[in-house]
Amino acid sequence: MDVLTYSIVGIFLLIILVRVFSWPFKILLKLVANGVLGVILLFITNYITRTFFNFTIGINPITALIAGFFGIPGVIFLVVFRLFL
Repeated sequence: MDVLTYSIVGIFLLIILVRVFSWPFKILLKLVANGVLGVILLFITNYITRTFFNFTIGINPITALIAGFFGIPGVIFLVVFRLFL
């Protein structure tokens, strides 16, 4: 009887542990995906701005995450920020 009780409690604790540690992994995975999309947006923006306006935006983790999180408005913000500063 004790072995069965300990097994059930152990399985229950294992399920809780897996759920707790999978949540930050999902957030990290979404953060990486947004960063990759941001880099793609910045490459496209740099191609357009270099061709027509003769300036580029530096691609680094911060600009990639801004572009990834905010999308097109984030890229517009980075372009305006680069123009004035």
